Amino acid sequence: MLYRTSGQFKTTYESDQALFPVKQDALLLGVILLAAYVVFPLTASEFTFKALLVPVLIYSLAAMGLNILTGYAGQLSLGTAGFMGVGAYACYKLTTIFPEMNVVVALALSGFFSAAVGVAFGLPSLRIKGFYLAIATLASQFFLVWLFEKWAWLYNYNASGAIEVRTMEFFGIVITGPTATPVTQYYFVLAVVTIIAFAMINLTRGRYGRMWKAVRDMDIAAELVGINLMRAKLTAFAVSSYVVGIAGALLVFFWKGAAEPNLFDIPLSFQILFIAIIGGLGSIIGNFLGAILLVALPVILNVLPDTLGLTINSATMEHVNDMIVGALIITFLIVEPHGLARFWALIREKLIIWPYPH
Repeated sequence: MLYRTSGQFKTTYESDQALFPVKQDALLLGVILLAAYVVFPLTASEFTFKALLVPVLIYSLAAMGLNILTGYAGQLSLGTAGFMGVGAYACYKLTTIFPEMNVVVALALSGFFSAAVGVAFGLPSLRIKGFYLAIATLASQFFLVWLFEKWAWLYNYNASGAIEVRTMEFFGIVITGPTATPVTQYYFVLAVVTIIAFAMINLTRGRYGRMWKAVRDMDIAAELVGINLMRAKLTAFAVSSYVVGIAGALLVFFWKGAAEPNLFDIPLSFQILFIAIIGGLGSIIGNFLGAILLVALPVILNVLPDTLGLTINSATMEHVNDMIVGALIITFLIVEPHGLARFWALIREKLIIWPYPH
């Protein structure tokens, strides 16, 4: 079978802890990257880029940031959309105050602003946890959206109260603004998501990842064995908010093109949370699986009737979409509460030992 591991022996600790302990995992990842970087750009339409591929990548990145905090460190947060807004507005201000700044530099710096705000609102986690911490982060969500609306300096005193992305280039290629092509923006978002995903995989497998997991499983025991709870929790908030901030900047600059404060309201926070939960908490690959289900599936269901030659009212189809997606979410949570990532782990285990029984 594809996942036959006969002959793959581990003779050192390093090889046993390798990023790809099974060679087939590296091969599968190579196929996925080949499809993402070569097949999709050659075959996908402009609609597919704008409605499916780019939003799936951006929401996956946002869920990845939340998963660092909730899935790995065990700190429940309902303020994800607010931190995404901080990253978006920070990137907008950087590119307007410093017009010659490279967009990649502005994107990277915007994450630090979001990280700083995340750490500030993460301070209550040192004294409270669980639903009480969720309420504290929810308060940050409302405060940040209010700030985006009332602080006119953030949107350069525009009468509309919205931020609009201007045309910017990267090595002579237009990547933002009305003239940027969807495939160019897709490649840029894909590159950013790929780099951050590999960084988060290595981070969660290292010292910080083990520290976060210890705090998540039992913070009192973690403190007794010498883990600094303040450092562990605040670094989780910082890393999570940094990734989420970059996702917010990508959302505005490489997908929407403009944004108003209500874009970062509470429904977006819940959507990101649902993606992380459905995909699987404490998993990197689960963020992509959850985003495909909750972001791409409704779009596919919308275009399916036209493809089949059926005439269905758009309002009716929207309700049908909500029912189908809701039913799938409930089904997945009942069948496998650990999310879609656990489904893949079970399939992989069965492929490795096939044809022998589990």
